[in-house]
Amino acid sequence: MTDSIAAGRAAPAAPAESLTRLYARLGKLDVYDYYLGIFLALSASLFPLGAFTVRQGLVLLLFLAGEIAVLMAMVALDDVTGFRDGSDIANYGPDNPLRSKARKPLVAGTLTVPQALRFAWICAAAGVLLWAGAAALAPHRPLWALLAAGGLWAVSLQYSYGLKISYHGFQEVFLVALGAVLVIAPYGLVTGGFSGFLMVQAVLFGFGPLMFGVYSNTNDVEGDRSVGRPTVAALVSERGNAVFIGALSATEFLIGLVASVTGVAPWWFTLLMLPATALRTRQYLTGFVRGDIMTARRTGFAVHRLSVVLMTIADVLAAGVLGTSALTSTGAAG
Repeated sequence: MTDSIAAGRAAPAAPAESLTRLYARLGKLDVYDYYLGIFLALSASLFPLGAFTVRQGLVLLLFLAGEIAVLMAMVALDDVTGFRDGSDIANYGPDNPLRSKARKPLVAGTLTVPQALRFAWICAAAGVLLWAGAAALAPHRPLWALLAAGGLWAVSLQYSYGLKISYHGFQEVFLVALGAVLVIAPYGLVTGGFSGFLMVQAVLFGFGPLMFGVYSNTNDVEGDRSVGRPTVAALVSERGNAVFIGALSATEFLIGLVASVTGVAPWWFTLLMLPATALRTRQYLTGFVRGDIMTARRTGFAVHRLSVVLMTIADVLAAGVLGTSALTSTGAAG
């Protein structure tokens, strides 16, 4: 009797997620890889240790908080556009067993478009205020760093909303530029300059978002084609896309190699980065030989994080070898 009564009862409803968790998911806060560039800006400016000040540390913290806000605004607006044009429904809906709609609150119906837009614009405003605070506190304000940060803020909001830059064939270039600016702009604010070695690291950091982005695009090709979003994967054949991503993987390695050979980076830099190169090769083989694109995409995050660790070690080693920072700043403080 007890069992029959229990069987007749409705199962308790799953507790609803809090708005805080839903907004964190909308802003992709769990994907922290974009924010790791601040460690490169720190390790590049930290030496000699006695010269690094609390003020510089606070500038980096304010810039980090600002970039988190700006990027949450960017990805929230991207989700709004993807929901409205149907590409996210195609890529994350019930017909695609490889992608969970839980990662997309709009597709899951747990947030509305007005809620997502309010969140995005509040984050965008917070980003401006935090970056303005970082600039006001900064010991240096080179014009190029201010323009880079301001440009990134403006372009990020137009990435897939408004002007929809990513819908006009600039997605891959933007991802590299995004990562690079997140390294060089805070470094410029705390040091007043830049260096060739820092630029190499900044571009390699930008390859991180690019290289898990192109694998995402490979998986999303049908949805992107249906709404006219011209990623390389959507524009070329499957074989052409494989060649393109293979060329990007080789280019990433060649950037470090050329920098080491020409003296822009220490001679040992490309050797230090070999573990990341090996893992990048594994990513490509997983995606285009084994045909497991989603596992390859996840491997891309591991490559990016390993690269940040290795480049941070490179900064420490370079400072130790030269007795001072290897990233001797050039350019006017402005």
